[in-house]
Amino acid sequence: MNEELSQYWQTIIQTMQDGLMVVDPAGVIVSINPVMEEVTGYSPGELIGQSCSVLHCDMCSQVRQEAGKDQHCALFSQGGVRRCRCTIRRKDGRELHVVKSAALLKDASGQVLGGVETLTDLSEVVEKDRVIEGIRQELGMRDSFAGIIGRSRPMRQMYELIESVADSLAPVLILGESGTGKELVANAIHSLGPRAKGPFVKVNCAALNESLLESELFGHVRGAFTGADRERLGRFEAAQGGDFFLDEVGDLPATTQVKLLRVLQEKVVERVGDHHPRPVDVRFIAATNQELAGMVRRGRFRQDLYYRVAVVPIRVPPLRERREDIPLLVEALAARICRLNAKPVPEVSPAAMDLLLRHAWPGNVRELINALEYALVLNRGGRVLPGHLPAPVRGGAEAAEGPAPTTQTAQDQDERQRILAALREAGGRREETARLLGISRVTLWKRMKEHGISTSPFQE
Repeated sequence: MNEELSQYWQTIIQTMQDGLMVVDPAGVIVSINPVMEEVTGYSPGELIGQSCSVLHCDMCSQVRQEAGKDQHCALFSQGGVRRCRCTIRRKDGRELHVVKSAALLKDASGQVLGGVETLTDLSEVVEKDRVIEGIRQELGMRDSFAGIIGRSRPMRQMYELIESVADSLAPVLILGESGTGKELVANAIHSLGPRAKGPFVKVNCAALNESLLESELFGHVRGAFTGADRERLGRFEAAQGGDFFLDEVGDLPATTQVKLLRVLQEKVVERVGDHHPRPVDVRFIAATNQELAGMVRRGRFRQDLYYRVAVVPIRVPPLRERREDIPLLVEALAARICRLNAKPVPEVSPAAMDLLLRHAWPGNVRELINALEYALVLNRGGRVLPGHLPAPVRGGAEAAEGPAPTTQTAQDQDERQRILAALREAGGRREETARLLGISRVTLWKRMKEHGISTSPFQE
């Protein structure tokens, strides 16, 4: 009966789909099955009589290292192993991913006689995982980069530059029209750079007056000015060990430009009302929608500061230069808007998409977001139709049929007409006009001033 039982178990071991080996209490291999030969590449003569460490199991190596002694097998230190994913080294040197299970063999008195281990080859599973991950990365890189959506040629060129500059600590100047996503580029540089684990501090120069701006940037001491009842840490100091992003640097007042230059040159800040320099270690990133080189020529921006902040310039292309990205943006942005409002994502009709593709988008991606929000509010179900789009998008198709204007005069005239059309649509209300154009109220006010536009003729 014992002989028949032994033959029965021998048949099971020889025909099982997993590799199996038996080791003695010293961790020496005493038996293997045919699948173990296939999995490891070793013949029985090459394995039997060898220590199980010949397979270089990473789990067992870790156990030996943690034990601080030559513990030959994880099985004997842990009392068993249950479906642990690990790697072994085949005879040909290749690493093999396996799932290991192991148990101790004991006699009737509880004395350990050895151990039995099974190994399941995960090669096919790992390869499928790699293919899936490759497809996921390919799809992700094809349509977006570090949260920035776009796969057009100008965007791919920008991605390459971001990757190159992210590894350095050189100051970066991000150039681009309002609404192009300059802050997203700054975020990408930070997240891909060596200081990604450090703070990322942002300040918008256009949002603060001169006195508040200096306090925000450099901090202040108690009594520095009326209302300064305690010390305040500046944003530069708050960004210590990380990245500092100064948006709308072209709006920086002249006196603050001098102080910023010292920070960049000497790596120290002085709080408002204090004369004690404090060292700062930050990577500086700036952005502007203005032409800084022209501002330098007109004496509105310091030349020495310009050379400090524009070490590596990155231009963010306007939406009209990457129209092929518009369908991707529409899909992603519509999904985001609908998710926030708990609404199903509607299909955009071909006619509506044609208008979106042909519009000049003076407000760039920000204007596109506003246009989609407008359309999705009006849309009560079904597809987004041309009638759901804002008037500037519907009426601006003809102006966008041809190539973008190449001269500054043509661009100014086109921008002036768009502002006038939006003012007319909004009844002269600046907040609504800015929303239709996809720009901020401050930017609208500046552009109206440049073009000599008044709201009076449009107000009822």
